[in-house]
Amino acid sequence: MIIPTSLEEIAGYVKTGKHVFFFTADWCGDCVYIKPVMPEIEAEFPDYTFVQVDRDDYLELCSQWNIFGIPSFIVIEDGKEVGRLVNKQRKTKEEIVTFLTNL
Repeated sequence: MIIPTSLEEIAGYVKTGKHVFFFTADWCGDCVYIKPVMPEIEAEFPDYTFVQVDRDDYLELCSQWNIFGIPSFIVIEDGKEVGRLVNKQRKTKEEIVTFLTNL
C-alpha cells in the first residue's frame, strides 16, 4: 500500500494507472477494523495499486471528492473515476472484494 506524502503525489496517481484510493484515519474504529485484511484484498487485485489517504492530512481533498465517511474507497483508472464505495458504515472484506470484482 502506498502512503502518499503530498497532494502532488496523489495527483500523479490519479492521472495514470489503475488505483484504489483507501481513505482512512488512525482514530477511526471502522478503519482499524478493516486495515488488517487490506493486504489480502490487495493480493486479490494485483492489477490495482492501492493508495492509503489519511483523511486528517487531506481534509480539503476529501471534501472535493465527497468523502464524508471513512473507511471509503474510490477507484480511478487513467484519470476517471470508475467506482466508489463511500458511506459511513463499517466495511467488510467481502463487501470490498465484491465492490472491486464488479467494476
